[in-house]
Amino acid sequence: TFVLPEGKAFFPGIMGIHTDDFAKDYENLASAVHDAGGTVAIQLAHGGGQSNSTYAGRQPLAPSAVKVDQFQEMPAELTKDEINDTISAFAEGARRAKAWGFDGVQLHGAHGFLINQFLSPLTNRRTDEYGGSIENRSRFLLEVYRKVRDTVGPDYPVFIKLNAADNLDGGLEIDDAVYAAKKLAEAGIDAIEVSSGTPASGEKGAAREKILKPEKEAYNLPLANRIKEEVNCPVMVVGGFRSYDVAERTIKDDGMDYIAMARPLIREPGLANRWLQGDRSPATCISCNSCFMPGVEEGGIYCVIEKKEQEKAAKS
Repeated sequence: TFVLPEGKAFFPGIMGIHTDDFAKDYENLASAVHDAGGTVAIQLAHGGGQSNSTYAGRQPLAPSAVKVDQFQEMPAELTKDEINDTISAFAEGARRAKAWGFDGVQLHGAHGFLINQFLSPLTNRRTDEYGGSIENRSRFLLEVYRKVRDTVGPDYPVFIKLNAADNLDGGLEIDDAVYAAKKLAEAGIDAIEVSSGTPASGEKGAAREKILKPEKEAYNLPLANRIKEEVNCPVMVVGGFRSYDVAERTIKDDGMDYIAMARPLIREPGLANRWLQGDRSPATCISCNSCFMPGVEEGGIYCVIEKKEQEKAAKS
């Protein structure tokens, strides 16, 4: 959910939380989840240099005016006033989420989005207090978190999806990610979800394909273990979970507090309930990433494999 219109990236139909005009729709969404017995948080994001001028309505903004492979266009460098405005926009997004009935917010600090861009030396070439050392490159993230926390109060859940590595030459690496994670934990973050990769990371991107065997699952676990060793807050890990046994082992044996999934739940929204009811067969998601294409072409994502199966069944 983008916090400013200029932060819109990837999908034409991606949601925004930058205006109170959306209140009723978001309230309805939160109520629907609660009525079904669920809990729901909103992810707050800004595409930064990964934004698209067609969707965002202006030249993308990034920590530095550098064209790297993960950017479609040359971005403009954020001014300090624009940095402050963006920090405030994250806080306003959190305020709205809380007011509209959501149970928490997650900051998107992974996959090449703006917070990740500030952390990464590949995309952050600044020479002021926001660039250079990891202490400076972490400054934007920590200022966002503190502003959000001051806005929503001490008891409202605020967590983060954090890249532990960009998997790119010259990009963010685990030691710097550990530093950022420790600072977040010290500042009071409620949980850290560990991920890795950017749109330019190839086979080591965020949403890897062909996760068809258990040994290919949990591909971010080694990175998550490094962070877990260094922080005193809950840590969750995302990345290729498809089978119950791997998910259970990751928590019981590897010490993770939570696991996270996305694509399997697009394919099979009732997966967790199926596992709870005793059917422990793997998720039916084949990790083809075709679910993202409708988001580009039609405005919303769905499992195209499931749609084809339904259409075939309807004809038979």
